[in-house]
Formats: sequence, structure tokens, C-alpha cells
Amino acid sequence: MREITADMIKELRERTGVGMGKCKEALVLAEGDMEKAIDVLRKAGMAAAVKKEGRETKEGLILAIEDKAHLVLVEANAETDFVVQNDRFKHFLHDCAKQALEAKSTSLAEFVQLPYYKDKSITIEQYRNLVIQALGENIQLRRLELIHKHPQSSYGIYSHMGGKLVVVVEIAGASDQEALAKEVAMHVAAESPEYLDAAAIPAQVLAREEEIAHSQVQGKPAQVAEKIVAGKLKAYTDQVCLTCQKYIKDPNVTVQQFVEKSGKHLSIKCFWRWKVGQ
Repeated sequence: MREITADMIKELRERTGVGMGKCKEALVLAEGDMEKAIDVLRKAGMAAAVKKEGRETKEGLILAIEDKAHLVLVEANAETDFVVQNDRFKHFLHDCAKQALEAKSTSLAEFVQLPYYKDKSITIEQYRNLVIQALGENIQLRRLELIHKHPQSSYGIYSHMGGKLVVVVEIAGASDQEALAKEVAMHVAAESPEYLDAAAIPAQVLAREEEIAHSQVQGKPAQVAEKIVAGKLKAYTDQVCLTCQKYIKDPNVTVQQFVEKSGKHLSIKCFWRWKVGQ
């Protein structure tokens, strides 16, 4: 076999756009034959795909699927909404979500190196490159998250704008409250809370809000100023915390009060609000 030199690796990289490490691997497999190395990369779905890697992928879809014990969220992106709405792209996202759920994947970097369950001769990363070749755009798996379900919790999934925005809400206290959890998920989609409750607001964020509030009451008597500051902090909390927000379908109650109407033992434990590109 010919010696694999740095110049050969550099030439193959320039001709294909593939990373140095993969170029070296291809040259080793091709026993130093440049044209055969290019074929190796093309068969792996790399040579035609990686040249598109630098393009921005601002469009995309998010998918949430579940089984009895877990729920997985996956986001995939492309350059244009035209490709995002293509069935090939949607099948790619669904395949990735299905495999992530079955494999109980928690790391995207590890997930993309798994053998693709429909064709174990290629990895998920290579499958992605084949889809890039087929659709002609840069396609990225942006993020995934595996949620472990609690046996005494209910999970509501709400998908908005055809998968551009997906919300998952966990209601603790019962396993038969999916409809209630979905109602809360719809509220989260509309009102965009930043935190679950007041206790979840970071101390530095509260300190900043308090500093701003104090700057707005300079010159007022101390007792009056403190009441105004307290009022402003409460208004801020009511705006950014899910449990404190006015329920969108009934502004006479907070979201927490709405949940408690279905059972005093129920509470919102957690929520996930994913929007494409965030």
C-alpha cells in the first residue's frame, strides 16, 4: 500500500470538502488510490454532502414521540421550508426520533454514530448525509432530549405550526391527566413562560429586576418605594412564571389554580417549550 501523506489527505479534502480525519480513513481503505478514496467517501454519503455543511439551516421541524416509559424530543433543520415540508425530510426526522426513543439516547453526539436501524451498514450520520444528497440542502440534527416518565405523572404534548413549535408538560400526581397536561401545554405555546414558578427564577435575574425597579422609584419615600418595588417584582413573576400566569382560557384563575381545579393533589412539575432555531 502506498504511504498516506499529508499532501494526499489535503488534496482529497480539497476535492471533496470532507474533514481531514475522514479523508485519511478513506485513503487507508483505498490503499492510497485517490479515485477509489473519493468513491469510498461518496458511497458513505460524505463527498457530496459535507460541502453543504456551511450553509445556514434556519428552517426545521420538531417531533415528540413517546412510549410507556419515555418521551423523546428531536429537532432537525434545513435551509428552506420547501425541503422541511418534503416527505423525505419528515421521514428522516421520524426515523431519528423513533431510533432515539428505542435506543434511549441522551447524547446527540453519540446518537449520530449509532447504526441506522433500517440499514445497519450505515450510521445515523451517514444516513443524514444521504438525505442531504437526495434533497440538495444542508440538513442538521440540532438537538434531542430524552424524558424519563414518572409513573405518577401525566404528559401532554402539543405541536403547533406543523411542528415548528412543540410543548411538553408534566403534571405530577396522577397518570390519567393527559388531557389536562395538553391544555396546559397549549397555554405554554401561546404565553411563552420562561420559568415554572418563582422559586425557579435565578437569583441574579431577580436581583437585576429589583435593581431596575429601584432605579424607577428614586426620589420617592422609602416606604412607598419598597411597596412599588415589591409590586413590580410580583408583576414580573406573574408574567414569566407558568404557575403564576393567568390561564389563557380563563383569566380569572392562574394556571396553577386551573390545574388544582381538577384535583388538589395535582401540580405542574415541568415543561419543555421547543421552537425551531431557539
